[in-house]
Order: sequence, then C-alpha cells, then structure tokens
Amino acid sequence: MKIGELAQTALCTVETVRYYEKAGLLSEPARTAGNFRVYGSEHLERLRLIRNCRALDMSHEEIHALLKLAGQAGGDCGPINAVFDAHIAHVDTRIRELTQLKQQLSTLRQRCGNRGDNSGNGGNNAVDACGILQGLAAMETGAQLVRHTHLG
Repeated sequence: MKIGELAQTALCTVETVRYYEKAGLLSEPARTAGNFRVYGSEHLERLRLIRNCRALDMSHEEIHALLKLAGQAGGDCGPINAVFDAHIAHVDTRIRELTQLKQQLSTLRQRCGNRGDNSGNGGNNAVDACGILQGLAAMETGAQLVRHTHLG
C-alpha cells in the first residue's frame, strides 16, 4: 500500500508516518521503480503499536525500547514490564505535579471574591484590586521548578 493508504488505515496523517520514519520508530519501506513508498502489513501493525503507545503518553525513548524488546523472539516480558513500570512512575510524578498546580491555582482563585458568580466575568472588582493579579505579583516562585517526568 502507498503512504496515504497506510495513514488512512492507521487513522493518522501522512506527515505522522513520515515523522515516525524520521524518528526511527517506523522502518523505511521499499520503493517502487517510480520511487513511491510501498508499505506492508508489518508497517501497519508497527504504526498502530506506536500510535497506541503515544496515546498512553509514552516517550519516543520508551517506544524505541519496547520495539527493540518486541523484536527479541523468545525473550520474556520482564524488560517490557520494567519499561511500563518506569512509565507508570512518570505518570505518578506528573499526577502529583498537576495536583500541586491545581492547588496553587485554586488558592489564587480564592483571592477573588464572588466565586459564586457564574457570569464568567470573575466578579465586580476593579482590575487594580483583583486578588488574583495581586497574588500573582506577590507569589514567591523561587527557582524554576524542575519537572521530574520523562517529558521534560
């Protein structure tokens, strides 16, 4: 099949297929005499695996590791489990970071009165008396927070 057919069958774009080829996640296909790419069922299967890993927010490094492990016939699942365990740890860290972020945002939001105001305008305070803006200006951020996830 041609690249457009592969992309359509895998529910992605042609650019995505080319990107994964460039990133070394998807092997380059054979070419016709007219220099058209020709993909087989193995490309489709691998592309679906890559897309499913990305849907789970896995990094390219993790996907590379899984693809390498998948190519080792006769091996056991231990190393694959290790990749997933590490990814789960990254997700746990990100959840903690997002929970902390939500708490910071909620604390700032509480500085502004009229929380029950559903009009969307955030209350009737003048901008120069906005508790959120005052809180942002007074907030001590210190050094840039270091994210402890594989996504940077």
